Amino acid sequence: MSSLGRASALLAAGTMVSRITGLLRTIVLVGVIGAIGEATDAFSLANQLPNDVFSLISVGVLTAVLVPQIVQAVAGEDGGSAFISKIFTAGTVVLLVTTAVAMLAAPWLISLIMKATTTPPQQHLAVAFAYWCLPQIFFYGLYALIGETLNARRIFGPFTWAPVANNVISIAGFLLIGGMFGTPLNTVDDWTPDRIAWLGGTATIGIALQAVILLAFWPRTRLALRPDFRWRGVGLGKVGRLAGWTTLMAVASLAAGFYQHSIALEASGRDASLTVMNNAWLIFMLPYSVIVLSIGTPYFTQLSEHAHAGRDDEVRTDIGRAIRTLGFFLMGALAAVLAAAIPASRVFTGSSSEAQAAALVLVAYLVGLLPLAVLFIVQRTFYAYGDTRTPFFFTLFQCVLIVATAYGANLLHQAGVVPLSALAATVALGQSFASIVQTIVATVLLSRRLTGIGTRRWVLALLRFVVAAIPAAAAGWGVFLLLGGAHGWTTADRIPGALGCVIIAPVVLAVYLGVLALLRAPELDALKTLVRRFVPSR
Repeated sequence: MSSLGRASALLAAGTMVSRITGLLRTIVLVGVIGAIGEATDAFSLANQLPNDVFSLISVGVLTAVLVPQIVQAVAGEDGGSAFISKIFTAGTVVLLVTTAVAMLAAPWLISLIMKATTTPPQQHLAVAFAYWCLPQIFFYGLYALIGETLNARRIFGPFTWAPVANNVISIAGFLLIGGMFGTPLNTVDDWTPDRIAWLGGTATIGIALQAVILLAFWPRTRLALRPDFRWRGVGLGKVGRLAGWTTLMAVASLAAGFYQHSIALEASGRDASLTVMNNAWLIFMLPYSVIVLSIGTPYFTQLSEHAHAGRDDEVRTDIGRAIRTLGFFLMGALAAVLAAAIPASRVFTGSSSEAQAAALVLVAYLVGLLPLAVLFIVQRTFYAYGDTRTPFFFTLFQCVLIVATAYGANLLHQAGVVPLSALAATVALGQSFASIVQTIVATVLLSRRLTGIGTRRWVLALLRFVVAAIPAAAAGWGVFLLLGGAHGWTTADRIPGALGCVIIAPVVLAVYLGVLALLRAPELDALKTLVRRFVPSR
């Protein structure tokens, strides 16, 4: 456990710095192009496309398949060098082809999402941005391919620290754009070809840099890497069969996401839309990334090792311990973000009213935060056993629910039940509902596969955390009201909004830990041990 603790601490630190610089990056970007506007949503859509298309590869092959396969390959005579060389060669070819096809299909992809409700100039601007942003697919893929190999070799740090360089480059580029062209540039007519090139090019250069930096750490793997197009005889057929299900799963998720975006764009230029949803998701991902990815990633490597060795009892122990640990830290963070939702949203918006609309979207996403953390462990346990078929079916079920809830949100809006200002939040709430149902189904299926995973014990622990989080969030909301509420100084500007979060969060966490102490939660003992590790003795 000490090695897992050190790996988690290193990942948490890197992820924290990465996310904080990412937040700064978004703040600067909002200052340049705004939070609500047609041009803003055009760039958001184009810059999101590489992530969406890359997810086909990332979810389809890298996360689900490669880590377990690399863990097994490392046990071979050559330490996995032959297998990994072939994987990297094949992966590079796939990434180049995918990037080229995506760029050729850029106008079609944009028109698929931007329905007739958007204007032709907005669609043309989105296509122009897409040509500059879509090369990110290749660099995202290279970054993930190297990073997953480093993780499989238990070299966890660089994967989370490299994005800091991307954020720093982007911040500098966005500030330069603001100085050159003025701010904000949220009107479609403001965007000339040189301005488009500066913004799109800056975003892509940052992604390329983080991949190159990660490549510098490859020698630490002690693996010989060379181009190898002889793809037969080392198990790539098995990888292909496993990846088939996860690729189908990623296609379903991508289609559901496209449909969500098309519904949210109904409000583009008038109310909270795609950009607000992306920024709310960024805040949502801060506790998820810092806590879930930093703790869960080392556990996934350990799960893969135990599953490969057939030690099911140890896998069950890993599942319960990981979920309880995630839940303990995550519920405290969730309570803090809920209480500070409006000032946190003000950091990424241009006014108090925009902050309130964005906070509604954020709260809707937060409903699904804890289930998503549980799903992270459950889904990756299936992957550790080489089962990608079962996750495909319960993810397909989630995608159907996402489309159904987004369609329902649009119907309610057309009927006048959901106002345009709440359309994005309703779509986000539908996604959270779908995630909750998906997590329940996935947990039941995994419990059947392993003949029990100690569900009752860790569910009771999660309920204990929820009980502690409710008064903690209420206390934080009370502090927010004492600071003036939605029309107080914390929503006057971005810096006051950040200061409001700094004031509210400690109160929430203190109440959360206090209630857990009253409940005599055993997880506090683990926290005390962790604190003793980092605080020198007297």
